Amino acid sequence: MVFCEEVIGVQSIFSPDELGVMIEQGKQSVSLEPGGQFELSGAPLETLHQTCAEVNSHLYQVKAVAEEIGIGFLGIGFQPKWGLKDIPIMPKGRYNIMRNYMPKVGSLGLDMMFRTCTVQVNLDFSSEVDMIKKFRVGLSLQPIATALFANSPFTEGKPNGYLSMRSHIWTDTDNNRAGMLPFVFDDSFGFEQYVDYALDVPMYFVYRNKNYIDCTGMSFRDFMAGKLPSIPGELPTLNDWENHLTTIFPEVRLKRYLEMRGADGGPWRRLCALPAFWVGLLYDEVSLQNVLDMTNDWTAEERQMLRNEVPKTGLKTPFRDGLLKHVAEDVLKLAKDGLERRGYKESGFLKEVTEVVRAGVTPAEKLLDLYHGKWGCSVDPVYEELLY
Repeated sequence: MVFCEEVIGVQSIFSPDELGVMIEQGKQSVSLEPGGQFELSGAPLETLHQTCAEVNSHLYQVKAVAEEIGIGFLGIGFQPKWGLKDIPIMPKGRYNIMRNYMPKVGSLGLDMMFRTCTVQVNLDFSSEVDMIKKFRVGLSLQPIATALFANSPFTEGKPNGYLSMRSHIWTDTDNNRAGMLPFVFDDSFGFEQYVDYALDVPMYFVYRNKNYIDCTGMSFRDFMAGKLPSIPGELPTLNDWENHLTTIFPEVRLKRYLEMRGADGGPWRRLCALPAFWVGLLYDEVSLQNVLDMTNDWTAEERQMLRNEVPKTGLKTPFRDGLLKHVAEDVLKLAKDGLERRGYKESGFLKEVTEVVRAGVTPAEKLLDLYHGKWGCSVDPVYEELLY
């Protein structure tokens, strides 16, 4: 299991050249994202205790350095105060290419690049069949994860009408490379079908001789035939393919592992709950099968409805004869049971989301209550409330 965590920086004084773009330590890495966000990509680990220790160690180091130079890092899903014009742009070639391309394919792509922050969980699989089961569960339940961790209700100092603005942004970033991937639920789905999908996702760039070559909108299939207009006659390497896969952004992304992409960034105390949620569901065969049975008759229209509505209404989203809250209660029990059967005493990591489900109130709704009450319609206190 790999735990990946991104943090919005209140201020960044490092450029990619100074930082080396990525700092590697063992099998971990820290990278600097387009708007100065820090991303920890964790090492493959066996237990949630190890994952949580790794995250805590990273944040302790970040906090120690930040305090010395008078900056801070915020655990939230969307920059609550700054406009796009206020965000420093990290001088990396691929970001320049993406920044020029994004407005051509969606209205919110630049917000995604420069103002969003997520927490992701990467989980491995043992076979193609195991991948298919986990992929389907991940896509079906991603809206529940979005609701449980919804934490981005402010834009430029005011409520934005969403509980997860970050999640909403992905609905109009670039629909050729994002979304719920209905074909994953087809009987024919497997590795080959995902490769066919990825081949048809328009390219961003090719990296050659330490330079990013703009290939936006071009076809990887053409690249494989040596017919890429930007570099005619040249064939892709495996590294080109791996780079291309990193430019695909569905709700669950398949690489050599499955990446769960539905959750907002959040405060220190909530970071370990997300991997606990998914590990309990996907790494226990009983819970995995129970979720498959539970979601088996969900239609593509229902899954898409949840994807569209949850960023606005969270656990209060109507679903069939009740609310999404009632589904989340059953799912959370399965996650807890799965963790307990693993035998590592990990179920305590679910404490933060257990209270969210019990009350049916997302973290974003709590922030909005503070904004309209104790904070006096100011977002400034969020910089203390969610400071690492």
